[in-house]
Amino acid sequence: MSDSPLEGGCLCGEVRYRVDAPPLWTGYCHCTSCRRNTGAPVTMFVGARAESVTFTAGERALFESSPGVRRGFCARCGTPLTYEGERFPGETHFYVSTFDDPQRFRPTFHVYYAERLETLDIADALPRHAAASGRALEG
Repeated sequence: MSDSPLEGGCLCGEVRYRVDAPPLWTGYCHCTSCRRNTGAPVTMFVGARAESVTFTAGERALFESSPGVRRGFCARCGTPLTYEGERFPGETHFYVSTFDDPQRFRPTFHVYYAERLETLDIADALPRHAAASGRALEG
């Protein structure tokens, strides 16, 4: 992955962001909450240091989906953008598909694999974790 800034935004273009540091990690999440938030059978996140994140246009709306968890989205078009949780202090997690070039990212693990949809099988050799444990998502 190059060292150039990572940029992205919502479907309508109202909210735009930039990440000025390399990602901390990239991984799949199979949890029920993320699936319901996105309407997708699985999600992929990119973890970033919060201090490296700048919202360059618009402002995210925030929804507290459970105690200690805030999900950011565009109030105009509804695109889910971010996840921030007390379990991951100083981090902002972005849905990979909101980046302008999501092909830049390669996942390195699965979390909440025990909650996966059994009809979806991703044939890879990545580590599969039943849940997530704080900062040590990568294993």
